[in-house]
Amino acid sequence: MKIRTNQATHSLVQKEKRFLDVCLSVIGIIILSPFFIIAAILVKIDSPRENIIFKQQRAGRFEKPFKIYKFRSMSQSGQINSKERKVYNWENGVPDDFVFKSASGTQPNVSKIGHFLRKSSLDELPQLWNVLKGDMSIVGPRPEILDITKCYSEKQKERLHVYPGITGWAQVNGRSNMNHGQKIKLDVYYVDNISMKLDFTIILLTIKQVLSGKDAV
Repeated sequence: MKIRTNQATHSLVQKEKRFLDVCLSVIGIIILSPFFIIAAILVKIDSPRENIIFKQQRAGRFEKPFKIYKFRSMSQSGQINSKERKVYNWENGVPDDFVFKSASGTQPNVSKIGHFLRKSSLDELPQLWNVLKGDMSIVGPRPEILDITKCYSEKQKERLHVYPGITGWAQVNGRSNMNHGQKIKLDVYYVDNISMKLDFTIILLTIKQVLSGKDAV
């Protein structure tokens, strides 16, 4: 991987990021605990017989698998059926025009409560536990499902050279409204130019984006 910052600087940034991740995840869990409770209650009311937390295997740094946590936003049967319908067997990398979600952000089996949680990004709150555990970072490329990363080209694999994040450079530059090629380009840019300044910029842009609801799904 070609990194525009030198290797020593890159390693230092990773250590600084981990310190920031631990501090922000602890603070976030404490301050946002009322929203955790509200979201959990809404999910339970919406799906009383299903788990509040949705868990799924995702690809971490260097494609190391981990379980990502989210508040459930769609029915468990719908998620299973959706997973069974998708088969990814690209041999020369994931096509640039591939889009995981529809441009409109509408998906069958997503409840009204689930749509609200996604629109407000409250469904992502449990990932603060992923950050505290060390599976993720506050800022980084969004963690992809393993069935897709196994099809990555060498260039696409560069986005896996840092810890995945709750938010990232691709998210604040389009979020759901982009294809895979655009996402990879932005994620690789982040990996090549990783810095604490860039992370703080992304965090501020994320706050602005969440408050405005722009490009949310």
